[in-house]
Amino acid sequence: MQANINYDFNGQTAVITGGTRGIGQAISSAFLNAGAKVIATYTSNDEAAQKYKASLGEIGERLILRKFDVSKSDEVEAFWNWCGEAHPETTILVNNSGVRKDNLTASMSEEEWDKVLDINLKGTFLMSQKSVLHFMKNRFGRIINMSSIGGSLGLAGQANYAASKAGQVALSKTLSKEVAKRGITVNNVCPGFIETELIQDLPEDQVKEYKKQVPMKRFGSAKEVADVVLFLSSNEAGYITGTSVEISGGL
Repeated sequence: MQANINYDFNGQTAVITGGTRGIGQAISSAFLNAGAKVIATYTSNDEAAQKYKASLGEIGERLILRKFDVSKSDEVEAFWNWCGEAHPETTILVNNSGVRKDNLTASMSEEEWDKVLDINLKGTFLMSQKSVLHFMKNRFGRIINMSSIGGSLGLAGQANYAASKAGQVALSKTLSKEVAKRGITVNNVCPGFIETELIQDLPEDQVKEYKKQVPMKRFGSAKEVADVVLFLSSNEAGYITGTSVEISGGL
């Protein structure tokens, strides 16, 4: 029997990059249901973003959509300048924006490498760097980086993705030590195989093979990931920093 944990984020604002689809959408919804205001960022899909907001009903009034590219330093700076003025109560950043461009290492193009590293790792760096300056003013903040077990497993065809996700973990460990005395925690959430559109393009036989490898014999849900993000963002997790939580069904 599972117990229900009720978090209260009333009066707080959370920034969720890539917050309108997949795991990011589940995280945005979880914060909204816990009373927070959410700024969900996205890069290009206006239709999906507006459709998500419209689906939320009344709580959608607390969802703010911002469109920009987390890998562009000028766009990130403009976002945080706006956020600092319009939403100074922002205390949470979830770096969730991510892409995959799978290919065997010997065949991987420089463009495929750069695209994944720019969004997944550089985007995390830029957003974290600017958020820290914002959070320091309040001497409180929570940064959650959505990494992946792929960073440690190194699945075939994902050299770029694995490098970006391992880099997020290393960045988090370093940053957590730099900002701990300012009341800011930095942690990683490392999902395994989660039922989202990011893995929908995998061949059916590959999906079956991956499920065989998972001790629990199933893929996780986006909600299960969001629940961990909420905990790490809460006051109850105030003494947890520089660590990684795997949500992988035992992989």
